Amino acid sequence: MKVYWPLIAVTVLGVSVAFMFMDPAPPKEIRFAAGSPGGAYHAYAERYQRLLQEQGVKVDLLDTAGSVENLRLLDDGEADVALVQGGLASDRDREQLRSLGGLFPEPFWVFVRSDSDVRGFEDLRAKRFAIGGQGSGTRTLALQLQGEFGGTWPASSQLTPSGTAAADALLAGEVDAAAFAASLEAPYVEKLLRSPDVRLVPFPRAEALARRQDALSAVTLLRGVVDIGKDIPSTDVPLVAPVAQLAVRKDLHPAIEALLIDSAVAIHGDGSLLSAAGTWPNPDATDLPLSGQARRYYKNGPTFLRRYFSFGWANFLDRAWVLAIPLLTLLFPLVRAAPPIYRWRVRRKIYVWYKDIRELEGRGRSSPTKEERERILKELEDLQEEI
Repeated sequence: MKVYWPLIAVTVLGVSVAFMFMDPAPPKEIRFAAGSPGGAYHAYAERYQRLLQEQGVKVDLLDTAGSVENLRLLDDGEADVALVQGGLASDRDREQLRSLGGLFPEPFWVFVRSDSDVRGFEDLRAKRFAIGGQGSGTRTLALQLQGEFGGTWPASSQLTPSGTAAADALLAGEVDAAAFAASLEAPYVEKLLRSPDVRLVPFPRAEALARRQDALSAVTLLRGVVDIGKDIPSTDVPLVAPVAQLAVRKDLHPAIEALLIDSAVAIHGDGSLLSAAGTWPNPDATDLPLSGQARRYYKNGPTFLRRYFSFGWANFLDRAWVLAIPLLTLLFPLVRAAPPIYRWRVRRKIYVWYKDIRELEGRGRSSPTKEERERILKELEDLQEEI
């Protein structure tokens, strides 16, 4: 066993050095800018939270005013991941942030009271129009569209209620119109679509607006798609829609990025009333640079390890491959050298003690008494044990 101690020591040293070059482990906790409670973003963020926590990653949800604030939190390092509306990214955002793909279209819904004389977006100029709070993607998009239609838009057409509060204000008659950039699954959107007291404003020039605004696409809410039996909506409704995307800081651990994309596929891959299954997530529907991890994932799918191992084991094995190189480099020559080294050590011990052995042998041959010979035999046994 003694001969193998140098082998073991060198191997341990090699492994220790290799550990220094291993990629760092992914964080056990991340911060998710989730939007306002009750909104579609927040509901989706809660689903991401559940899926990631099943894999041992704690997700802290941060309540925000919307996409603009989400981007700011990411830029300032106060959040690690967020859902953000397409078309809002600045040059600073593109420098510091990365996208994991577009997730779903967010139609720009504009609702008015059923008895309103509004027929198109341009008719909202003189109305009490709730376009969302400061920091929300809805407000930013509404202001862009007001600019597209031109003219003067008074302060009364740029009120700040948003989300559930704006929907409730519209139903209560406190505002004449309300806008939302949200998925069809947003609770307040479905509530308004089913309410007889309000109606949806169409965008007949949706295709033209999409051509003029790169972040927008034209979508159609098909007749009866919300409720066939009640014929909701009662006609096809053309709309414009930005795309919600999953944005992360560019220094987020790649393993967390992969876990987020896995979750995105599970959450958004089945399609919706506005898109077919398999359409989302989409690596091309984003205005932020796609992360390297996301690019590999969309090209090749999950890694071999992620297909067959849990997140924790897959991540460890993926990082631990670096240990194999020094281990094999050290072990192969050392194992081959072990037998010669062992023989050399045995022979060296024999050579060192050879003189003493010869002396004891001579004394044993010339010993006149039995007691003397027994003492010499005892010395030989002790010497053999030491060798």
